[in-house]
Amino acid sequence: MATIVLGICGSIAAFKAAGVASRLVKLGHEVHCVCTPAALEFVTPLTLMTLSRNPVITTFEDETGSWVPVHIDLAQRADVLAIVPASANTMACMAHGQCPNALTSLYLAYRGPVLIFPAMNNMMWDHPATQANAATLAARDRHHIIGPAKDGMLACGTSGKGRLVEEELIVREILNHLPQ
Repeated sequence: MATIVLGICGSIAAFKAAGVASRLVKLGHEVHCVCTPAALEFVTPLTLMTLSRNPVITTFEDETGSWVPVHIDLAQRADVLAIVPASANTMACMAHGQCPNALTSLYLAYRGPVLIFPAMNNMMWDHPATQANAATLAARDRHHIIGPAKDGMLACGTSGKGRLVEEELIVREILNHLPQ
């Protein structure tokens, strides 16, 4: 089966990545979770490790088990990189080639399909800077932005575009972008 890297960013929607990991493992795929530091405010490495059945990469200190840095090894082995959820901050780093953490460093080393599932407040999503970053990423070869959901109640109490799309759609998109 396929090797899938789930990049998890700081968003209240980060808990949904655990469900995505669980579904993909049940389908027989190898899943590796790579979290930004902010993601750990919303979901624990123990949860993700248990569901993915693999160690969770959260910092460069997690990369001491081999002479090949884990973010490089995973970038070379992954069939798909899915950022679930993608925060405005991580999208900005990706758009501008910045790599302050293990996830964005892995992204720069990866050459396969990149699926970006944004989740943020509707005002953050609508901001011209976020829209410009999304356009930059969408214009790149093999990059796909899926979402955010068109409308709905957000965790902050407002309503609008910004919610993470449903887990079923995330899993379906990941499976659709795996090599045949």
